[in-house]
Amino acid sequence: MEKKKLVMIGNGMAGVRVIEDLLKINRDFFEITIFGKEPHPNYNRIQLSNILQGEMSFVDTIINHWDWYQDNEIQLFTDEMITKVDPHQQLVYSNKGQVLPYDELIIATGSKPFILPVPGAELSGVIGFRDIEDCETMMEVAKHHKKAVVIGGGLLGLEAAKGLLHLGMQVDVVHLVEHLMEKQLDPVASSMLKQALEEQGMNFLMPKSTTEIVGTNRVEGVRFSDGSEVQADLVIMAAGIVPNIDFVKGSDIYINRGIVVNDYLETNIPHVYAVGECAEHREVVYGLVAPLYEQGKVLANRLCGSKEEGYEGSLLGTQLKVAEIDLFSAGEIYDDASTKSIKVHNEYEGVYKKVLVRDNRIVGVVLYGDTKDSSRLFRMLTNKEDISDQATISFLQAPGADAATDVGAMPDNEVICGCNGTTKGTIVDAIQQQGLATIEQVGGCTNAGRSCGRCKPLIGEILEHALGSDYELTAQKETLCGCTTFSRDEVIAEIKDKGLTSPKEVMMVLNWNEEQGCSKCRPALNYYLGMINPEYKDDRNSRLVNEKLHANIQKDGTYSVVPRMYGGVTTAEDLRKLADVADKYNVPLVKLTGGQRIGLFGLKKEQLPQVWEELGMPSGYAYGKTLRTVKTCVGSQFCRFGTQDSMSLGIELEKRFERLDTPHKFKMGVSACPRNCAESGIKDVGVVGVDGGWELYVGGNGGTDLRAGDFFCKVKTEQEVFEMTGAFIQYYRETAKYLERTSHWVDRLGLDHIKEVVADTEKRAELNATLQKTVSRYEEPWQKINEDENIRQAYFKTTTIPVSVQ
Repeated sequence: MEKKKLVMIGNGMAGVRVIEDLLKINRDFFEITIFGKEPHPNYNRIQLSNILQGEMSFVDTIINHWDWYQDNEIQLFTDEMITKVDPHQQLVYSNKGQVLPYDELIIATGSKPFILPVPGAELSGVIGFRDIEDCETMMEVAKHHKKAVVIGGGLLGLEAAKGLLHLGMQVDVVHLVEHLMEKQLDPVASSMLKQALEEQGMNFLMPKSTTEIVGTNRVEGVRFSDGSEVQADLVIMAAGIVPNIDFVKGSDIYINRGIVVNDYLETNIPHVYAVGECAEHREVVYGLVAPLYEQGKVLANRLCGSKEEGYEGSLLGTQLKVAEIDLFSAGEIYDDASTKSIKVHNEYEGVYKKVLVRDNRIVGVVLYGDTKDSSRLFRMLTNKEDISDQATISFLQAPGADAATDVGAMPDNEVICGCNGTTKGTIVDAIQQQGLATIEQVGGCTNAGRSCGRCKPLIGEILEHALGSDYELTAQKETLCGCTTFSRDEVIAEIKDKGLTSPKEVMMVLNWNEEQGCSKCRPALNYYLGMINPEYKDDRNSRLVNEKLHANIQKDGTYSVVPRMYGGVTTAEDLRKLADVADKYNVPLVKLTGGQRIGLFGLKKEQLPQVWEELGMPSGYAYGKTLRTVKTCVGSQFCRFGTQDSMSLGIELEKRFERLDTPHKFKMGVSACPRNCAESGIKDVGVVGVDGGWELYVGGNGGTDLRAGDFFCKVKTEQEVFEMTGAFIQYYRETAKYLERTSHWVDRLGLDHIKEVVADTEKRAELNATLQKTVSRYEEPWQKINEDENIRQAYFKTTTIPVSVQ
């Protein structure tokens, strides 16, 4: 059966969750295309405040990596927006000139910041807080400026303000009314929150109404309706959001505040759906993730032909993601004549709890300082439970004396992960049926904890309760991924003990939860199998997408090709080849890379085989978990300061270790003297020429996590450089975790231990012998290693592959 064409506009959390749910139901139903305006795969926007607060990096927030799209045959166009929808012709138009037909269209474009319509709002330094680009702007501004103003004392504004404090800025929070988070907190909880945030360094200007942003080209201050002003180098607009739907205006798709949808997320136009913050359901536009995921599940079922249960709206619970503050609210906040309240207010310990009751049922919850009752109370609120026999002060404490007992007393239908609607029963069933033992595995199987992450401690308690004493043995174990309960060391031991020979065999014998594994474990297993057995035949299906295509995918969906230039040295003949290919294929960018090579950027996927063939040059593996480059200076052959021949040594090192699989990318540098022109001091292995020999440095890293290399040893001859470097690399290959850089590996194992191992003459010879045996398997031409015609067709759409590209 021919697949239907499903196009989704938006690559955010709500839309991609629809795709995830759809793939679980029927992965062969649609040919899926996604357009995303950002140059990134799908990431967790809820964690942006944690990036600002220094608790995680952007990489940590990625939900679905590039390989996920590739593995599920999803065509992803990043950094590309849809500017027009023609629902009658069933076409979408992009800002890059693409016109695509669809059978079904999902609009999941989310929201954008509401920018106050005041003079000066267009000035440089005035931004919203909705995506990673906003975070990066804040972090960059904080390096040079110190005064920030956040307009909006709601959830988003306070999280942004906390992040700016962490970046070292002075922060004024401007709010229109007298109480912070007035939609979620009553005056008592609001005042407690304000006091706590003031103690952390925030200054509040409230109530204040902004009338003008002051400045010439860049923001210089903010002016208020009472005539007062405050200085500002950066202004964050966090006064609300609006659906991002301008591109559908005039298309006959009915919009009000958002795109109006029914209970099945259908618009008024057949085959057009909307989900997430851009959708308006029963006159409500939701801005939190939990209802968006509920919508996504309904829409996935609808697209696969089921209309059994529609979406009926959501009751929201709110938590603030600010360090050292526990806060939760849901339902009604303010007392009225029809409600009665149960309250606990402990000023000394900073705890406030209020439950609003109407007709013996909870209609609202406010918790500050102690939120451990939030799941239980929220469940009682959503289920409209009769509490007539419980309505006392003790009602605000769950039964039992400790957390384990509390978890045991929870009913199976209690929601543990509010973002994903995952219940205790779902988690317990997954633990028991799938043999889960870690929080990460529970998240991979049930989605619990994958969004805001606040429920992870509770998931841990459920694991402890479900596993009993076994949990103590597994709680601290870092598993390979969520597909298995085995750790890295256990997987390697099982491969050796059982003589396992392929990733599929490992997954089958070790009872993987996911039959096909995931983009995290498949490449790791492929690496470990090759590391253990030098005769191992590489499994191309388990390679990351860039390694499969021998090119790096760029943010616009094109690819870069970077041939190898040993030691950064090239010839006129190779330069002519590069120039001819660049002309023939209209390469948009030809650039010298940081690794002393020349890269061709902007090539299309289908051009890659021909480009490599015509170049006739070996791949520089700019995409690989292998030796990337050996950077060199010109050395004693040309430089008057050089004490050693760095170019010759660098070229020989690169030729000895090229194509060797390593746990992560591996870079080297060879400098002819301590002036370090080849930046040897920040490489995985750096070699520096000195009078009478060479100094070796290891564990350096020149990335965002800058680390100077540690002095390893001093040797007299080039042969000793080869031996020490080879032993170091092989020991790293054998003991590092997959995707662990040498900098982290050295810190974890300890430099002295690694020195001791490599200094042992017998052990060093053994490591080099294993390394040489492994390297020898890469010496055959690419065609002989991969004789299966289907593999070549699958990855390159051609039978003509350059012999130099493995």
